[in-house]
Amino acid sequence: MNRQNHHELIVSGIHLELTPSLKTYVQEKMERLFRHEERIVRVRVELECDPKESVTTRFKAKGHVAIHGPDMNAAVEADECHKAIALLVDKLDRMLSRRARLMKVKRHQTGRLDLEAKFPQAI
Repeated sequence: MNRQNHHELIVSGIHLELTPSLKTYVQEKMERLFRHEERIVRVRVELECDPKESVTTRFKAKGHVAIHGPDMNAAVEADECHKAIALLVDKLDRMLSRRARLMKVKRHQTGRLDLEAKFPQAI
């Protein structure tokens, strides 16, 4: 079945100049999410550099995934921008797989009723 899904990827930089190589890096990493979850409508990635922060938390990456159902948000901090992007994709991937696992469990539960329980008699 050849189905083309059109996903929207929005990349923005806060106090950071987005180079073409950084944009393509984000697109390549986000393809992993689009490949295994086809119901993603939009992913918004915000990359932020705060030079006043300590070196270990200087770069922040925030992700917002719009999907059918409740949206998902994640944020990570790292000492390099590319590392922050990789950590963000890993975190979103874990969140999507957990969501899929919970939906699968919920889908396969049967709605059994315990009919042998004693109900109070009406007077």
